[in-house]
Amino acid sequence: MALQTIAGFDRIGEENAFAVLARATKLAAEGRDIINLGIGQPDFQTPPHIVEAAIKALRDGHHGYTPATGILPLREAVCADLAKRTGHSPNPDNVLIVPGGKVTMFMAILMFGEPGAEILYPDPGFPIYRSMIEFTGATPVPVPIREENGFAFSADETLSLITSKTRLLILNSPANPTGGVTPKAEIEKLVKGLEAFPDVAIMSDEIYAQMTYDGMEHVSLLGFESIRDRLILLDGWSKTYAMTGWRMGYSVWPDALIDKARKLAVNCWSCVNAPAQYAGLAALTGPQDAVRDMVAEFDRRRKVVVDGLNALPGVTCRTPLGAFYAFPNIKDTGWKAKALASALLEETGVATIGGPDFGILGEGYIRLSYANSTENIQRALTRMGEFLSTRRQG
Repeated sequence: MALQTIAGFDRIGEENAFAVLARATKLAAEGRDIINLGIGQPDFQTPPHIVEAAIKALRDGHHGYTPATGILPLREAVCADLAKRTGHSPNPDNVLIVPGGKVTMFMAILMFGEPGAEILYPDPGFPIYRSMIEFTGATPVPVPIREENGFAFSADETLSLITSKTRLLILNSPANPTGGVTPKAEIEKLVKGLEAFPDVAIMSDEIYAQMTYDGMEHVSLLGFESIRDRLILLDGWSKTYAMTGWRMGYSVWPDALIDKARKLAVNCWSCVNAPAQYAGLAALTGPQDAVRDMVAEFDRRRKVVVDGLNALPGVTCRTPLGAFYAFPNIKDTGWKAKALASALLEETGVATIGGPDFGILGEGYIRLSYANSTENIQRALTRMGEFLSTRRQG
């Protein structure tokens, strides 16, 4: 008997960075020398005091269920950390501990997405935004993220896209895949404009909040009282504390939505791994030296990768101001982005991601993660230069 699936699953996409990772891993297993600049994962180990906190939690008997929203000390620590960084301390009752940042996207889009609804999302942007919007049957409306604007979103352009059908606006700064950071004045302008649209919810993806450079300030939407009653904040431990495999994230929900989010948690995952929550507590309340050291190292690598990319034939690269990604313009090479990314991996052993994997406006760009060693970045740039010098298209 043929199995039938719900039609919505035919619309669901995926994150191609994991497909590239799988291919790179396979090539490496075959003996190829692969330099992976594709996956967005810090190449640092989780700081030892965080690991020890999880081990201690296991030894202390924290083997059972926790509240679906997360243990109270961890939610309180999240609030204290946010107060320190944003100037606003949420109520711990509005915090939900989740198994990774994607979960918050999934829940928020599921709440507001349905046929007839429109959801605005950044393009190029994290691919799961559009994938989940299409899964719900809602209409995805791309908010253009333009190179000429420093890969920051435009308040005026964003506001112009809101219609009577708009249910949710997704924002991301510092941004994946571009490394763009939206300036404070532009965020303030957007928030002011959103006062005219009180029925539009906002999800602010701030997972890279602590990774900014050149004196650029991260401005959290949590700091704006006028939109706080409809704001969903996404953050977590994966990037800041090199804890990608721990699957630890959190979200802050307005009063009107937190119980709905809690019910989704109960129905879906019951609670987050208990020892991991104690690790997350140690991360927030313990020394922050490792975070500062990691960001400083990313900054050093950022300069290497930008200088190196701008020296390649047909390539230009704006200096990213946040996260750990560069999004070089490769239009003058004559290559289509995904074809170039594939050729670089197969022929030179350098894994990157084609810009179209991040949206319809991603053509003409590729994404490189500089969450890899300076030595590997320099080796990758040398290989890319040799390739582009001999395999120019167009």
